[in-house]
Amino acid sequence: MSTPHIHAGEAADDRLSTAPSTSQSYPALVWRRFRKSIPGMVGFTLVCALLIIAIFANFFAPMNPNANTASFAPPDQISFFTKDSFTLWPVAYAITESAELDPVTYQPLMGPDMENPRPLALFAKGWDYKFLGLIPTNRHFIGVSDGSSLHILGTDKLGRDILSRGIVGSRISLMISLVSITLITVIGTLAGITSGYLGGRFDMWFQRFVEIILAFPQLPLYLALTTLIPVTAPSYIFLSFVILVIVGLGWAQLSREVRGKTMSMARVDYVRAAMAVGASDRRIITRHILPNVMSHVIVAVTLGIPTIILLESFLGFLGFAVKPPLISWGLMLQDAGTFSVIGSYPWILSPVGFVLLAVFAFNALGDGLRDAIDPY
Repeated sequence: MSTPHIHAGEAADDRLSTAPSTSQSYPALVWRRFRKSIPGMVGFTLVCALLIIAIFANFFAPMNPNANTASFAPPDQISFFTKDSFTLWPVAYAITESAELDPVTYQPLMGPDMENPRPLALFAKGWDYKFLGLIPTNRHFIGVSDGSSLHILGTDKLGRDILSRGIVGSRISLMISLVSITLITVIGTLAGITSGYLGGRFDMWFQRFVEIILAFPQLPLYLALTTLIPVTAPSYIFLSFVILVIVGLGWAQLSREVRGKTMSMARVDYVRAAMAVGASDRRIITRHILPNVMSHVIVAVTLGIPTIILLESFLGFLGFAVKPPLISWGLMLQDAGTFSVIGSYPWILSPVGFVLLAVFAFNALGDGLRDAIDPY
């Protein structure tokens, strides 16, 4: 009676022994854990969306970012209702002045022009541009079907569309952040690994140099260095100088962190074994230490980008970053420099939303990577 059970057990053992092993690589384990993080996936999605919008900014911008219309025009009202009925496709109402006056300020009352609903359209015709700088076209992701102006976030003091300027300005703000963090990562990682691996007198003197850089009060130094550029200098000079200043003061902290990781990795058994068999320093650094340090570097990069975005926005608000005709989020915030403007035209603070969205996206992505980077 027990023979069938024995055969069934042997068959099960045979299936287990012949089943293919599915060992996963380290990136697969990191991705498996990262995709379970809701904040991490939200941040990843938003970061991808920001990069796509920045690359195809002219396509997503409904208006010419440098075209002048009505100054401080309020945002158009988007609705699914007309004065007669409900509509399945949204329509836009321009905000116009009415004949009635406010009883307190005696200013004309503003309201949507319900007599002229304008249906929105995808891939609508608008201002002319070159797609990816090569293909002439006038198609945009969203617009008004009749080709009239659409101001979803209103206009600034010169009558320029805020949404379009925010979309196009994402190129400069994100470019400054990505270029700066790339240079900071390369310089900081190489300096930290070299200092931590070589040690000795070189490490001692190099760390004193790092401490001097870390001891500088960064904000006054930023302002002092950026004032060295003449006001008449080209825009790319300002852009390059801001990146150099950010990199010059930002690599030291990362190098200190990488140095600590390198010193701990140099004491691991397989690194000591590689030294014992005569492996070159270059091979030990590139094959054994650098791959194990990169997990920390990746997290530091994703968490460092929001800091640079906030710094660029602050410097742009003070007028020490990019100059017109370039557009950045910080430069757009200059229009919100007085309480009277903010009180009368609150939509002028819309660029703050772009900054908050980018900072939240990269912070959420960094938090998700920090939790997933050690899947064991």
